[in-house]
Amino acid sequence: MEALKSYFKDEGGMGTVEIILIIVVLVGLVMLFRDQITDIVNSLFEKITDRTEKF
Repeated sequence: MEALKSYFKDEGGMGTVEIILIIVVLVGLVMLFRDQITDIVNSLFEKITDRTEKF
């Protein structure tokens, strides 16, 4: 019985679970805002390309 109580009180794997949940949320947000992120990145690369062509 004591081993069972010890097992449920052990929080050693909680850090891993928290990291996995954060990754899942981030992936979900990226999928949700994929078009907006793509537009922003493309716009930034166009500005970089335009400015480097001037040299």
